[in-house]
Amino acid sequence: MGMVEIIEDLAEEAERQIHDQGWELSPADRSVAAKAAADLHAAVGTPQSQETLTEVDRLEHLREALAVLAIALAHVHGRLAWFLGAAATALTPVLHWRALPAGDGATFGAVQPALQEYTEAEDAIRRLQRTLDSINTA
Repeated sequence: MGMVEIIEDLAEEAERQIHDQGWELSPADRSVAAKAAADLHAAVGTPQSQETLTEVDRLEHLREALAVLAIALAHVHGRLAWFLGAAATALTPVLHWRALPAGDGATFGAVQPALQEYTEAEDAIRRLQRTLDSINTA
């Protein structure tokens, strides 16, 4: 299962829990979700804007999105923390990617992803961003 599918499953579960009132959102949850959604959008904008960037810049933006999740996760507890933690875990392959050639040196296990993998990770982040927006407005 790829990143997009994992994030889609997490998003559907979060939306279902909120709809079924199993997850009661606190004002703090809403605030953190709103900030994280805005910051994710700033990190990984539209598909058109990302596709014009170099691989180095695309990878930088993906890592920035992971940092957004880590910061948001540090400020919450309970269901939102579990949701953000699972989302960050789904996106961890990004941490093993490199955009620069290895040359003759070691890469510490980093691999160069295919362009499609960048797109999939960006799509997963956009889905996550939409879910955080919906958490804020639920």
